[in-house]
Amino acid sequence: MRVGVIGFGRTGKSVANVILENPTIRLEWVVRDTRRLEHRSVPEFFGVESCEPGVIYSRHEFSAEQLLDRSPVDVIIDFSSPNGIYYYGASAAERGVAIVSAISHYPESTLDYLRDLSAQTPVLWSPNITIGINFLMLAGRVLQRIAPHLDVQIVEEHFRDKADVSGTAKRIADELKVPASEIKSVRAGGIIGNHEVIFGFPFQTVRLRHESISREAFGNGAIFAAEQLCSLPSGWYRMEDLLMPYFLEDDPNPTALAAR
Repeated sequence: MRVGVIGFGRTGKSVANVILENPTIRLEWVVRDTRRLEHRSVPEFFGVESCEPGVIYSRHEFSAEQLLDRSPVDVIIDFSSPNGIYYYGASAAERGVAIVSAISHYPESTLDYLRDLSAQTPVLWSPNITIGINFLMLAGRVLQRIAPHLDVQIVEEHFRDKADVSGTAKRIADELKVPASEIKSVRAGGIIGNHEVIFGFPFQTVRLRHESISREAFGNGAIFAAEQLCSLPSGWYRMEDLLMPYFLEDDPNPTALAAR
């Protein structure tokens, strides 16, 4: 599977590093906003031996049409910014290139644009693409269906200087129908990001907790999404759509999604 990455900030670098370590995926290129590092390769940047090209381009050098025709890929993974999709979205959709977007927040108009693209190619949007967080949300929803009258508390912990309530915590709250105003926030030291959901039964407590150890976790989730998405028809997908077959079947087959 050939992959292109949009964005080479802290998370984009971590994701590219994880892709390089995966023998079944070939990193063709990375596109970033600035001309710094232009025409260097990602393996060279990390100082590792690799036969993958991983060439770093500036979005100002080529149009997406030129880049995709010059160096085709099967899927694009986006860790850039909310407006990054307008650089490559139409060109990718026209060529049937799957899109995995891990942008934390989009304006509603941009979400509508993404949904329009999904008529031509598989599109997945996940504000937090780690497998753990999405498993937590899916498991939490299952538990709520089993016991709908549980008390539910959401706690998010992040580094000292993070000002706002975690967007991931808000997403969890939305999924579990908990008012965002009830999220409990902890700010201390250099915590990367922890999220915990506490389910209170009358005589027992269930805790689902996800701890981010490093940004490479986003790479694992993005690769999982890309591998699954390339087997699916055009459409709009969420991570839970890709994870649900693993709850339902002994031998999950992503193509089964198309038949549902």
